[in-house]
Amino acid sequence: MEQNTPRLTTLCYIEKDGCYLILHRTKKPHDENGDKWVGVGGKFEYGESPEECVLREVKEETGLTLQDPRFRGLVTFVSDEWGVEYMHLFTCTTFTGTLTDCDEGELVWLPKGELLTKKLWEGDRLFLRALDERDDFFTLKLRYEGETLVESKFG
Repeated sequence: MEQNTPRLTTLCYIEKDGCYLILHRTKKPHDENGDKWVGVGGKFEYGESPEECVLREVKEETGLTLQDPRFRGLVTFVSDEWGVEYMHLFTCTTFTGTLTDCDEGELVWLPKGELLTKKLWEGDRLFLRALDERDDFFTLKLRYEGETLVESKFG
């Protein structure tokens, strides 16, 4: 992808019994999220809304069908290595289906408090805290040089 073309993505933290469904990214070569623990989501297809994208991506990666995903925030990532990404952040507590294997890594139900002890992008810690502490919609801009967070600003 050309460096100046922003990527549009979704990310969802599915919650059950005090745990998040987390993807430990271990299977894709040259993965910018390699060995990190992240929510479930992916890139928009042409013409999709954020809700359509998160529903499709979660179904593809987990086998689960979200019932009522909640759009919680918009995170702008600016990276000297990976370009610009606008990530549409969702949470969801109701879903149907049976969990399946994911070709991008291992899916794990992880206690919410334990997630912050795992290998994460530093900015993920900021929006995870916001998901826990805030009820309103928020925006957050994160700027990285390599894997180092050099700027963060809530809107």
